[in-house]
Amino acid sequence: MLPSSARLGASGTPGAEAGAAPRGSGLSLLWSELRVLFGRRRTWALLLALAAIPVLVAVAVRISSTVPPGRGPAFLDRITQNGLFVAFTAMLVSVPLFLPLTVGVVAGDTIAGEANMGTLRYLLVAPTGRVRLLLVKYAGALAFCLAAPVTVGLAGAAIGAALFPVGPVTLLSGDVIEAPEAALRILLIAAYLSVSLAGLSAIGLFLSTLTVVPVGAMAATVVVSVVSQVLDQLPQLEWLHPWLFSHYWLGFGDLLRQPVLWDSFASNALLQAGYVAVFGALAYGRFVTKDVLS
Repeated sequence: MLPSSARLGASGTPGAEAGAAPRGSGLSLLWSELRVLFGRRRTWALLLALAAIPVLVAVAVRISSTVPPGRGPAFLDRITQNGLFVAFTAMLVSVPLFLPLTVGVVAGDTIAGEANMGTLRYLLVAPTGRVRLLLVKYAGALAFCLAAPVTVGLAGAAIGAALFPVGPVTLLSGDVIEAPEAALRILLIAAYLSVSLAGLSAIGLFLSTLTVVPVGAMAATVVVSVVSQVLDQLPQLEWLHPWLFSHYWLGFGDLLRQPVLWDSFASNALLQAGYVAVFGALAYGRFVTKDVLS
């Protein structure tokens, strides 16, 4: 699969795609970026790996004799009564490592991947502009941030419905909702996780502007996410916890109450917006002054 910078004319020079708007068009560039991102085998491999998590959870519960209450991830002991809890459990399990890992791979490759392939300069030859290119790359990373938790949630609901009975769901508040509303809660949690990953994606974008080795940016992004979560577990650093981008990652339990409590969602969104602003500015400062040699 060609990188996003391979959107060149047949002659090998930068130009508009056949039948497409000029490359300088922001929407055209964004559409092309999304098409290339989700056309890559690597992207689909990441999404399939995420989809495998709820499948493994559901199969493990199905073949086991009993699930002791209070053991394992939250909601695990409820799966046998209602298959929709596979989605809730899988999203909870994915948050600490798997979602940050896949987002780190995509975000770390945004700029460094183009530079490594020797195609970044061709993207900048056309009247695209560095700022517009940076925004498009981040928008593509955000699109993956949305696709990743949605994949886990939908795969969990599907495999749960296939292996277990599906019915009304008892929320953390004790209220009972019907299956269609429970499916909506799954999508709300996916949206919450998408917002949660926005700050990490901005960090990955910035790190991607610092190197021409995408693997280095990917690894550094994942390491940052692990360090943030470790720091968030240390009681000695309690004063720091509200400022860590991973602090509210597991706060989506409020979406499983009746009525829905939006406090954690709002706090999380505000925190992530701060990280996007800070690391977006750092990425901008680095990228607009960077000598692009490849």
